[in-house]
Parts: sequence; structure tokens; C-alpha cells
Amino acid sequence: MTSKAWPFQEAQALVKRYEKAPPEKGYVLFETGYGPSGLPHIGTFGEVARTSMVQRAFEVISDIPTKLVCFSDDLDGMRKVPGNVPNSQRLEEYLQLPLTSVPDPFEEFESFGHHNNAMLRRFLDTFGFRYEFISATEFYKSGQFDEVLLRAAERYDDIMKVMLKSLREERQETYSIFLPMHPETGRVLYVPMKHVDASKGEITFDDEDGREWTVPVTGGHVKLQWKPDFGARWAALGVDFEMYGKDHSTNTPIYDRICEILGGKKPNHFTYELFLDDQGHKISKTSGNGVSIDEWLTYAATESLSYFMYQKPKTAKRMHFDVIPRAVDEYHQQLRAYPGQDVAAQANNPVWHIHGGKVPDSTMTVPFSMLLNLASVANAEEKAQLWGFIQRYAPETSPQTNPDLDAAAGFAVRYFNDFVKPAKTYRLPSDLEREALQDLRDQLAAYDGPTDDEALQGIVYACGRERFEPLRDWFKAIYEVLLGASQGPRFGGFIALYGVEETVALIDQALAGEMVA
Repeated sequence: MTSKAWPFQEAQALVKRYEKAPPEKGYVLFETGYGPSGLPHIGTFGEVARTSMVQRAFEVISDIPTKLVCFSDDLDGMRKVPGNVPNSQRLEEYLQLPLTSVPDPFEEFESFGHHNNAMLRRFLDTFGFRYEFISATEFYKSGQFDEVLLRAAERYDDIMKVMLKSLREERQETYSIFLPMHPETGRVLYVPMKHVDASKGEITFDDEDGREWTVPVTGGHVKLQWKPDFGARWAALGVDFEMYGKDHSTNTPIYDRICEILGGKKPNHFTYELFLDDQGHKISKTSGNGVSIDEWLTYAATESLSYFMYQKPKTAKRMHFDVIPRAVDEYHQQLRAYPGQDVAAQANNPVWHIHGGKVPDSTMTVPFSMLLNLASVANAEEKAQLWGFIQRYAPETSPQTNPDLDAAAGFAVRYFNDFVKPAKTYRLPSDLEREALQDLRDQLAAYDGPTDDEALQGIVYACGRERFEPLRDWFKAIYEVLLGASQGPRFGGFIALYGVEETVALIDQALAGEMVA
């Protein structure tokens, strides 16, 4: 396989990792990490989706079995109360307690950590990911981490040397790779170590009140700081591949070295660019900015989100509601192209990676962007209003035979009412625009040819070609005067879908000033 698609490139590197001998554990392990300090955001989903794409590509070019682990760092202490949860003020008293010891503000699960883990798993299950879920709380307390924790005590000085190089001087004085759980309060303590006894596997420290304590490093009595935890987890599980955001990239040498000190082999890495909200700020679990997974799925099918995640992972992505329509249409464009492509082109097609090679047919005969504009001119409240236009345009279609289109019609109505309708702003045409629109209106009124996208588009071009330079000013005028938006669909196709007579009536309304009124 010589595909240049990025999942295959990463898979090829993994094949080379084991070209001399297969892994002793019997499988190649892919891992994704999740910090449940807030509700899972779309970046969390993206990490799992992209990792699964690499996993599927690897399974095509290698016979070595694979496993995907989703690891939740739910033993981490809650450092601040998220702003996007109910009853947030009630959580103040639980600061620095492990997330699995903080009450659930939604009052649905035994803890806030359990709630966020459940939300993540629900999201992942919705998309059909094959994964094993690991809770850090269970991993530490069950003893599965004990061997690596004892090794960390033995090699404490070596790991500290790695860490201290990366810390400011004032931080070096109080830093320890171990974070003990206070024996009385259960809070995660950020305190220096007085003594690390490797032979007994114990640490001694003073709490905030100056009282001395000695606890074992095993059994969930301590957890590792997040950077050492990264490397230790790789060593404990035998992780072969993990991707993470660009903000982690400077720490990669630290993670790698700690993994090696603890007896592991550093995994292959892949760093992706960050997800940004509409203001260009990094999206965050605790602030809840950007688009959530549930919000995306309110306006589009799951595959469109997977398509968005596949595209250019090394480029920063703006995650706002206005990216959804394009993602839907581009996904279906790729679906329609897939059957006519050769094997090499199919392997480079995003839909191969979304569907693992089992690519369905698209039944989307009308683009999502066109459905949005149809909903706009029809002021649709229900998708049934759109189907009347759709079936006149394409009589062979139906909700039963075109499930993609039926779902998209419902999504389009919802999207229109929530985003397009409140922002619609019509304007009156200029004299030149009025002349061109009158010409278009008259030509359409006299038209007796087939309801053909290309033929109607030719009429639209002809009305603007001699009047506008550049020609895009003509289309911009059409959208702003007739649709109340600054951009829109290929207008010939829109006329074919909406109807020639209906478009004539629409132009008449606009020329009479009724749209502005």
C-alpha cells in the first residue's frame, strides 16, 4: 500500500516498528487519553476518530492484531469548577478531590468523573468505535499500575532529573512526580517528598498543615503528575501509537524519556493542530466554547463530523456551526466519487477511512446547502415542506429510498430555524441589479425548456455577464436580494429545485420591496 493518505502514512511507520519481530504482547496498542475535568468536547471525539482511522489502515497492511484503549485520567484532582455545569457553586468545596470523588452536579452518576466518562462512552458508542475503556481510578486502585509505580520509586531520581530540567526554579523546589492522596481528606496533594523508600515502595511527605505522613505508592494511594503519568502509562500498557494536540508536542521528549526509564519502548506519535472556536480561541472542556458533539449531531449526520476530522489534521480547525453545511456536502461529494475511482484513489478518499473500506452509496440527490436555501425561501418548519419541492425536482426520490436526503432535510430545517432565519437580512437592489433581476425574471417567465440545472444556470449567467465585472458581484446580489444571505447555492440548480414559476414570484416580491418589508 503506497497511499499518501495520512492514516496510511502513520500505519506504515507502525509496520516498520515491528518489521523485525511482532510485539510480545500479541497486538499493536493504540491509545487515546481523556481528562474528564469537564464535559467531553469535540476535540476528544476527533482524537478517537483519527486514531481509529490509523488503526483501520494498519489492519489493511498488517496481520498483527490491534487494540484501541481510551484512558480516562479521572483520578486527577479537580483544580477548578467548570463553568458549563449545573449547581456549579456546590462543587467549590470539592476542589482538589479526585474527579471520581466529586459529586455529580447533574445528579445522574456516582461522581462527576463517572458522569463525564459515561458521556464520552456514549459519544464513542454512537459512532461505533471498537475500544476498551480504562479508568485511571480503577487502574491505580486495582494494582494494575503497581509494578510501574514501584519502578518509579526505584528510579525516582532519574525521572526527577528529566522533569526538573523542564521546570522553573521556583517550581523545582516543591515538585515531585508523586501526588499523594491525603489519608484523611482524600484530596490530591501537590507537596514535595521528604523521603522516597524504594525498598518499601513508600513515600514520606508533610501535608499543608505540616503533619508528616508515610503512604505506599501502590494501590491508589498516590498518582503520578500528568507528564510522568503519560510516560508511565505508555510503559505500563505497552502503547504503540498515541496522538495528541500540538500543545503537548514540546513535552514529547519528556514523555518518551520517562517511558524508557520505566522500562518501556516509546510509542509512535502524531500531533495534530488545535480546534478553535469562532473567535479563534482554543476550545476547552471547562469553558464549553466551540461546538459540542451533541450540537453537531443536532444539525448533521455522524459521518459529516468524521469527514471534518479526517481533513488536514495538521491544520488548525475553526469549530463553529457554519462549518457544518460544507462538511455535509463535501462528504457526499466524496461518496459519489468513490465507486468510479481505482483502488489507489479510493484509499486516498476520506470516506474509505470513515467507513473502514465498506463505503455506502450516497442517496443525497440534493446538496445540503440547497436544502438550506429551500428551507429559507419556503420558511419551512417541517421537512415535509421540502419534500414537495424535492419530489417535483427528482420524482424518483422518496424518504424511504433516499434516507440520507430525508435525514438531511430534517437537519436543514432545524439549522435554518436556529441559525439562518435569525440572521437573514434582505436589501433592495441597486439600479443595475434591478435591471439584471428584471431581465432574469422575464427570461424565466418566458422559459419553456426542460427543468435542467445547466440550462437555467446559463440564463442566470447571461443576465449578469454583460452587466457585472467581476461576475461574482451578480451572484452576491442574487443571494442578498432574494435569499437574505451573502452567499448561496448554484442558482440554476436552485431554480430547478424551487421551481421556475416560484422563482419568478420570488423575484417579483424582491423587486416590489416586499422582502425588505
